[in-house]
Amino acid sequence: MKIGIYGQFYHKNSETYIQLILDALKNKNVSVFIEENFLDIINMNNEITRNFSNFETFTELDDTYDLFFSIGGDGTILKSITFVKDLDIPIVGINTGRLGFLATIQKEEITQSLSKILDGDYLISERSLLTIATTPKSTEIKPTLNFALNEIAVNRKNTTSMIKVETDVNGNHLTSYWSDGLIVATPTGSTGYSLSCGGPVIEPRAKNIVITPIAPHNLNARPLVLPDDSKLTLKVSGREKSYLVSLDSRIATLENNTTIHIKKASFTIKLVQLAEDSFIKTLRKKLLWGEDKRN
Repeated sequence: MKIGIYGQFYHKNSETYIQLILDALKNKNVSVFIEENFLDIINMNNEITRNFSNFETFTELDDTYDLFFSIGGDGTILKSITFVKDLDIPIVGINTGRLGFLATIQKEEITQSLSKILDGDYLISERSLLTIATTPKSTEIKPTLNFALNEIAVNRKNTTSMIKVETDVNGNHLTSYWSDGLIVATPTGSTGYSLSCGGPVIEPRAKNIVITPIAPHNLNARPLVLPDDSKLTLKVSGREKSYLVSLDSRIATLENNTTIHIKKASFTIKLVQLAEDSFIKTLRKKLLWGEDKRN
């Protein structure tokens, strides 16, 4: 078995859990390849007792990998997909952070969970993505990284004034949103930025996307759920000459009147899920549903 590992030291006691993971993999005698920058961080950390400098590293993946371990939180998984891309490598999200809608393997259960996963006792949750293209083409959006797992969003830049986002769906004009910006989210992204702006929660298996305005001027501008085969065209204008577009955590600057084309990607991301876990269970746990004693 060949496994790639990527992570970030953003959370307290991360080194403890990374030590457990590396020890578990060593005991299973699997081939481990650690992302180059992450291995440098590991070797500089005095809390990790074993020297892993002899581990092989990678800067890019190929289809020979069986699993890809993402150690951190949901943000780390969003970064991980830029390595995995369309290679169909299942991602194991190990949550050493806090919330963790995507990284569902809990740090307190690392040893037991990894034992099941390495024995093949897991399910695959396929997640759809969005892709973006612009007219004219943007030099800031790389053709190999023109996708997002959570959302593609446009936001105002260097101004407190609203922007206008002219929005077409499948060639038909929908409306012009006067707002701070606009989010186009996948079901996976419905529990992220879109949710904080009043968007609905969408089950990951649903074949939908959602358009959610950010602080709209007109209060009747509400989130809109569409089939995921919808093709969106956005055209932004405002007082400033440019605006921001984000693909998950990656940001680019576009000139006003650049046309943005958004559609469903031709590939999916595969997330590893233990048999006892589910999206509904995660919702109840992470959003504390049912914890209000008044209900």
